[in-house]
Amino acid sequence: MAIDKQGKPIIGVLLGDSTGVGPEIVTKLMAKRFYDDICRPIFIGDVRIVKAGLDTFGGTAEYYAISDPEEADWSRGYPVLDTGDQDPARIVMGRPDPYCGGAGVNAFKLACRLCREGKIEGFCFGPYHKVAMIEAGCEFESEHNLIAHELGAGIFGETNVVDNLITVRCTSHVPLKDVSSHLSQERIIQITELGYNTARSMGIADPRIGVAGLNPHCGEQGLCGTEEIEIIAPAVEKLKARGWNVQGPISSDILFNRAFNKEEFDVAVTMYHDQGQIATKLRGFERGITVSGGQPYPVVTCGHGTAYGRAGQGRAQTSSFENAVKMTARMALAKRAAE
Repeated sequence: MAIDKQGKPIIGVLLGDSTGVGPEIVTKLMAKRFYDDICRPIFIGDVRIVKAGLDTFGGTAEYYAISDPEEADWSRGYPVLDTGDQDPARIVMGRPDPYCGGAGVNAFKLACRLCREGKIEGFCFGPYHKVAMIEAGCEFESEHNLIAHELGAGIFGETNVVDNLITVRCTSHVPLKDVSSHLSQERIIQITELGYNTARSMGIADPRIGVAGLNPHCGEQGLCGTEEIEIIAPAVEKLKARGWNVQGPISSDILFNRAFNKEEFDVAVTMYHDQGQIATKLRGFERGITVSGGQPYPVVTCGHGTAYGRAGQGRAQTSSFENAVKMTARMALAKRAAE
């Protein structure tokens, strides 16, 4: 199947872990025919899990199994690249299971191979469970690391997106007391590059970037911390010397006010995990998505996990995954335009 460069982007849609809300969310959008105006989807997973997802909420959709993307014909309904590795009789909803985690690892590897072969232009995925994947033998700490390995990415990382603002963080799962020791000019420049390149991959030609400070009131000129003077401001100046549209350091409360309420930034660079997460999740917890920044192909997922408290009940919300699908298609079209 040759990709039609004049048509809608062909993207893979992974069902998510069978024990969570992923299959329900993916198939709810099938039943609504949400995908039709956005992309040409190829669903990746066990075709029996598609039926199980629809059964969760009593939905219906036209779909059929294929063994190769070359067989896709969207006039027949939704093509499901059937992996045949998830027997619904073996699955218990609402708890991690290595049986399902292993299927997730295989689905990611398959999607990455299809990208490399030019059969899909990128992919989005329902939520998977990291522990189940690791217990199934995944040698990487997260799906983003696995994908980077499969696609040969260099600098990569999770970027959170809500209401067109991309957030990246210089430290992630680090105790707050250790954040300062993990900061350096080189690290700030590296992570800002990740945010810049992610914005460019979305079609933003000249990303507007705001870099947060670390300390209250940006350190009050050294009275309340010196990281802004010694580390953050010099890094910002080096980035400005490239001709990039970068401002900072900016106190994070002011940064996010300017970003969300005045729409002055496309990218916010934060110094630690919750500095950005609190702001973005308060802004739009249900709308937020995660882009796997730095990958050579679009890779996007919803901003939530497997939601075991709702799994199998037909109550899962689709708004975040809808935004993930839209972003995957947007990035695929931007990649086309850049090539």
